[in-house]
Amino acid sequence: MAQKKFEAAMESLARIVEDLEDGELSLEDSMKAFEEGMKLIKFCSGKLEEAEKKVTLLIQESGGKPSQVPFELEGAPDGE
Repeated sequence: MAQKKFEAAMESLARIVEDLEDGELSLEDSMKAFEEGMKLIKFCSGKLEEAEKKVTLLIQESGGKPSQVPFELEGAPDGE
């Protein structure tokens, strides 16, 4: 799974969530889907943490210290 791209993992996770929400899976299949979903969450979370660390390193103060700047989406309402 380490070579799986983040986007593909997110798509798989979305499908799992839809399947679980539909309520059509057996208990055994639901448990398997849940387990796979947890693995995908861990993978995606790790990739997001890696990206956050890279961004933090790229944004540096003039003294060379890493500076964490909150990320804000353009056009996003305040407080969201």
